[in-house]
Amino acid sequence: MAKVLEREAVYLWYFFTVQLEQVAPYWILGMAIGSVVSVFGKKGIHALFEKLDNKKWGIAGVVPASLIGIASPLCMYGTIPIAASFSAKGARDDWLAAFMMSSILLNPQLIIYSAALGKTALVIRIASCFVCGIAAGLFVRLFRKDEGFFEFSSFEAPQSRDLDKNLILRYLKSLWRNVKATGIHFLVGVALSAAFQRYVPADTVAGLFGPQKGFGVLMAATIGVPLYACGGGTIPLLQQWLASGMSMGSASAFMITGPATKITNLGAVKIALGTKMFAAYIAFSILFSLVLGMTVDLLI
Repeated sequence: MAKVLEREAVYLWYFFTVQLEQVAPYWILGMAIGSVVSVFGKKGIHALFEKLDNKKWGIAGVVPASLIGIASPLCMYGTIPIAASFSAKGARDDWLAAFMMSSILLNPQLIIYSAALGKTALVIRIASCFVCGIAAGLFVRLFRKDEGFFEFSSFEAPQSRDLDKNLILRYLKSLWRNVKATGIHFLVGVALSAAFQRYVPADTVAGLFGPQKGFGVLMAATIGVPLYACGGGTIPLLQQWLASGMSMGSASAFMITGPATKITNLGAVKIALGTKMFAAYIAFSILFSLVLGMTVDLLI
């Protein structure tokens, strides 16, 4: 028995180190670039949103709003107070919906992480998150044009933690916060990926998540709800699933429902939307992921 356990430990360690070697550079680079954006570019990015002119952009403002959301380095608990401050200054709800939706789904750090999945997955992730933000803005515009969509009264303006006068120290502090926030999730993701490689046959993945009349997309969208904990932690799993036969459409669906329904975010989202609109948000996220996944499988 001891020899069996020792052998399994050796196998798992091998798979762990191989996976770590493959994805760790993207994780490190993502944290480094994410901290640069957070410390030196965050104010400028959010200032762009405040400069959007309603008379000039109108409903088309959901397009730059979605782009700005992707560029924003803040997590959900930083994004909602920022959006609340924009709302207090008169920003339109459809623009805010586009900004918040794309910001929930993607940020500069996660873009770098996702490069480990290959060019196709990276392009699909960026494009789909951008389109999802636009779609959320249009949804609010079409169905809630004359009614309030957000409830921001519970949120105060966020206080920046990047205040150290020494720029190097400010950057290092931000980098350390990123390490603490993502490190454990990343290592757990690598460990799960190693166990997956060792014990789950590739045929099983191909059977569950392959392009089979949308079943794989539905499965991926469904497991994205409870499984997603951190972008950095799911990259190793997605990388292995794709290598084992997961369709690109299934991966695309997972990359939408995962961050959109991340359990640590949902409490803040519910407060900002209220019960009725929170239900609409969940339904919108799942429906968009299903349509996206099936479309991607038809095209690729």
